[in-house]
Amino acid sequence: MRKSPKDMIDSARIVSRRGVMLGVIQAAVIGTLAWRLRSMQVEHADEYRLLSDGNSIKFRLLPPVRGLIHDRNGLVIAGNEQNYRATITRELAGNVDEVVAKLRLLVPMSDEEAAELLAGIAKRSASTPVSIGDHLSWDEFSSIAVNAPALPGVQPESVLSRVYPRRGDFAHVLGYVGRVSDYDLSKMEDPDPVLMLPEFQFGKVGAENKLEPILRGKAGIRKVEVNAAGREMRELSRQEGQQGATLQMTLDAGLQNYAVQRLGEESAAAVVIDVTNGDIMAIASNPVFDPNLFVRGISSADYKALTEHDHRPLADKTVQGVYPPGSTFKMVTLLAGLEAGVINDGSTFFCNGALEVAGRKFHCWSRGGHGHVNPVQSLQKSCDVFYYETARATGIDRIAAMARRLGIGVEHDLPMSAVATGIAPDRAWKQERFDQPWVIGDSLNASIGQGFVLASPLQLAVMTARVATGREVKPRLVRAIDGVPVETPEFADLGLSERNLRVARRGMDAVINSAAGTAGKSRIVAEEWRMAGKTGTSQVRNITAAERARGVTRNDQLPWNRRDHALFVCYAPFDAPKYAVSVIVEHGGGGSAVAAPIARDILLYALAGGVPPLTAYPDGQRGQIEEMHRNMRLITPVATSGGGSTRA
Repeated sequence: MRKSPKDMIDSARIVSRRGVMLGVIQAAVIGTLAWRLRSMQVEHADEYRLLSDGNSIKFRLLPPVRGLIHDRNGLVIAGNEQNYRATITRELAGNVDEVVAKLRLLVPMSDEEAAELLAGIAKRSASTPVSIGDHLSWDEFSSIAVNAPALPGVQPESVLSRVYPRRGDFAHVLGYVGRVSDYDLSKMEDPDPVLMLPEFQFGKVGAENKLEPILRGKAGIRKVEVNAAGREMRELSRQEGQQGATLQMTLDAGLQNYAVQRLGEESAAAVVIDVTNGDIMAIASNPVFDPNLFVRGISSADYKALTEHDHRPLADKTVQGVYPPGSTFKMVTLLAGLEAGVINDGSTFFCNGALEVAGRKFHCWSRGGHGHVNPVQSLQKSCDVFYYETARATGIDRIAAMARRLGIGVEHDLPMSAVATGIAPDRAWKQERFDQPWVIGDSLNASIGQGFVLASPLQLAVMTARVATGREVKPRLVRAIDGVPVETPEFADLGLSERNLRVARRGMDAVINSAAGTAGKSRIVAEEWRMAGKTGTSQVRNITAAERARGVTRNDQLPWNRRDHALFVCYAPFDAPKYAVSVIVEHGGGGSAVAAPIARDILLYALAGGVPPLTAYPDGQRGQIEEMHRNMRLITPVATSGGGSTRA
C-alpha cells in the first residue's frame, strides 16, 4: 500500500529523532572513554607508573588527637605530649627475623622483648602495623629514621601520647588510657578500626573510659607510595582526622590538690559539691597513684606495689567504696520520724546509756547516757538511744524511703567507674537478699547507720547537700564540651517540710557551734562561713558484752584494720549554703577527732577560693594550721590551653 505524503513525512521525523539520540549516546560513550583515558594517562599517570615499577599504593589510618580535659578554670588535667615510636608491618618487611635483628642494633631490646615482638607480629594480620617501641629517645628514633632504607616495613612515627600533668591528683576520677588489648576488643561488637592501630590509647577506667566516644575523635587517612621492598617512598595525599572533644570538668585543680594533700597518708576519701548546681568541685581518694605509669605500660614491680598496699591505692573510695555511715545517717532517721509525724521538734526521749528491746541491750556511745534529749540535742550529742526510739516508732520502710530521697541507696549518674549504689535496707530487701524476715534489732542498728546500711562518700555529700537546700541536688562532673556549657539543671523540691529541715539543720549547727557539740574543736570562727555538720564513727568489729563490762578497747590499741571508720559531713555557710563536704578516713578512729578537722579545712579552702586565712580558725589552732600549710606542696592554678591543641 502506497504511503501518503503525510505518512512519509512522519516516518522521516521518527528516523531523524532516533538518529540524533543514537548520535548523542555514541558521543557520550566516546567522551567518557576519552575523559577516562586522559585521567589515566595524565592525572593518574604517576600511580600507574609506580605500579608498573613494582611499587604500590597503601592507605594508612591516622590516629586522631585525643581530646583535652581541663578543670573548671582552664588548667589542663589530661593533655597530650610528643611521643617518638616505630612500627613494623609484616607484609612489607619480608624477612621479619632479619629486620628485628637489625633493629636490635639500634634500639636496646632483650631476648625476651625480641621474642615477644616477633610473637606479636605473627599474631597480627600481615597488613597491620605492630609497635616496635613506644616513647623512644630522640637518639633511638633518629637512628631508625636514618637507617630506614635497610629496614623494610619499619616506619618511624612522631605521635601524641596522653599525659597527666597533675599526676595522682585526678587519678581516680579521670582514670587513665592504655594500649587496646585483645580483651578490650573482645568486649566490642563492632570495634572502630582505629583501635587496631599499634599503641593506640583507649580509656581504660574513670572518665577516660566513660567518655571515650567523645574524647577519641575520628581517624584520618594517608595515601602513601610504598616500594617493592616495603619502604614508604612518599605521601600522595592526606586527610586529617577529627580531634576528640575538649572537656571542661566541674573540678577545681587547686581544691583537688588541697584535698589530696590534706588527707595525707590516710586511707581516705573526700567529696566537695556545690549545692547550688551540683558541680563536684573535688573528689579525692587516697592514697593516689600516678596514671602516667599505666599510659606507658606499668612494670610488674610497680603494679605489685599498688595491688599489695593495704591502703588500696587503686580503689576509688569516693564512689566505689561503701561504708556503714554511722551517725552521719542520723539526719535520715530524724527526718523520717519528723515527716511521719511520730516525733516533732519538741519530742524528747530519755537516754540512760542503753535501750533494751526483745531481751537485748542496744547501747549508746555514752555509757552514762544523755538524759532527756530533744531532736536538736540528739544530733548535737549524737545520742543513739534517741534514734533507737525514733526507729521503733517510724519503721524501717519509712527510714529507707527517706534515705533514697536524700541520695543513699541510689546510683548517681557520673562518668566514673563502678559507681556504687549503696544499701538503704528495708523489709523487702532483706527478704530478697537473705530470705529472712526483718526484725526490730535490724531497725535499731540501721537508725544509727550500722547494720545493713552502706553509703559511699559521694552519697553522703549528696545527702548533706539535700538537707542543706531541701532540693534534689544531683552531682555532675562535666561543665562544658568543646566550649559549649552543659545545661545547669533545675533541682526539684524534695517535698520535705521546711520546719522539719530546720530542725535537722539546727542540730547540725549545734554539733559544731555549741559547747556540748561533738565537733566543737573543728568550728569555723569566721561568722560569714559558719559551718554545720555531723560526726560519725562506724564500727568494723563486734564488741562483746565481756569487752563492754571491762571497758571497750580504744582504737589506738587495736590493729589498724580493726579500728573504727571516722566520718564527717558538713556544709557552709549555714544561712546560705554553697558547699557540702563529706570525708571518710578508713580505720581512722573517731569522726570528731580525725575526719572533722580534715573536712573543715577542705570546706574552708573551697569557701576562700584558696588557702584559708588563719583568722577563720580558733586562736589555739592557728600556729599548727600555719605550719601544716607551709609544709604542703600546693599549686596555684593558672588557666592555660597547653598540653596539646584544642578543637574548640
